[in-house]
Amino acid sequence: MRVIVVGAGILGASTAFHASLEGAETILVDSEEAGRATAAGAGIICPWASDIEDPAWYRLAADGARYYPELVSQLAEMGEGAIGYRRVGALMVAEDHHALADHERRLTARRTERPEIGSIERLSPAEARKLFPPLKKDLAALHVSGAARLDGRLLANALAKAAEKKKTVRLRGKAEILIEGKRIRGVRIGSDAIHADCVVLAAGVWANRFLAPAGISLAVEPQRGQIVHLDLSDAASEGWPILLPQNSYYLLAFEGSRIVIGATRENGTGLDYRVTAAGQAAVLNEGLAVAPGLGSARIIETRIGFRPMGPDHRPLLGPYPGFEGLAIGNGLAHTGLTTGAIAGRLLAKAVLGLPGAIDLAPYDPARKGSLTPR
Repeated sequence: MRVIVVGAGILGASTAFHASLEGAETILVDSEEAGRATAAGAGIICPWASDIEDPAWYRLAADGARYYPELVSQLAEMGEGAIGYRRVGALMVAEDHHALADHERRLTARRTERPEIGSIERLSPAEARKLFPPLKKDLAALHVSGAARLDGRLLANALAKAAEKKKTVRLRGKAEILIEGKRIRGVRIGSDAIHADCVVLAAGVWANRFLAPAGISLAVEPQRGQIVHLDLSDAASEGWPILLPQNSYYLLAFEGSRIVIGATRENGTGLDYRVTAAGQAAVLNEGLAVAPGLGSARIIETRIGFRPMGPDHRPLLGPYPGFEGLAIGNGLAHTGLTTGAIAGRLLAKAVLGLPGAIDLAPYDPARKGSLTPR
């Protein structure tokens, strides 16, 4: 079976990798658009702390977190071990100790079925600052030992390279749909027509451009995120935990004294790929309010990513009804780096007709809904 995957972010690269593992003739195509969510995302793996109660969303996200150690080991065996993955734990912090009580109860209840959550422990402000030295004094903290982080750019590249080692063909260029009635026949890249049994579209916020000739429009809109990267000279930051304040912002650390603060959630910007004064100020103000010790850090860069926001919290995942030879992977929103790898595995199994771990019906890619800011 020949499968073409359009889009080489984590979801697309994972789909190509897993399809190639199953023996499919796989072609991975990417136009390398500026603003891909994978390239900008921070890489936080801690879905159990979310207050989203949708069971279908939570199962996929929690399965994604559980799958990473297996995937990391598999990639390492194939010589693709450099993805920035490390289990560093997470610190949920707040001014008021009582503000963490709901999170503690939720995590404790979820740990029964998800032991990978690890230990859940209240820390004194002094103990929290030992783990994340720039942290503000006197903040209440809840430590979750199972949380991990990774580098989205490195992971997507590792998946694509591992797929190539399994004979996936990797092409760069703008793919256009080849359609015959209600059958997707393949793609055109420049003057070359490439036919396939199935096209998997994992092109994020650019998907509807590809689908327009078929009269299909996914319920997906871009949400701009601005994420600031800092250099805190000579800080031994590689083992610092992820920092989760009681808002939509976060901080995390990587090797080489790199600290990441994110992120804005800007709706209605379209594909405006710019660092804005207001966006950068918001990220820095929120980050420094929680970790004032970062005030002396040097700004390295600000990354821009367009999150593909679906009609609800669940991604769009699976064969597209009414069109033969078309499958969709999209709408991962804020948790693309948590769910992208496992979603690609499930999508590959679905298009190849292999049994998957979960029913994809709740993630119907043709469903519509109210596209509300999240």
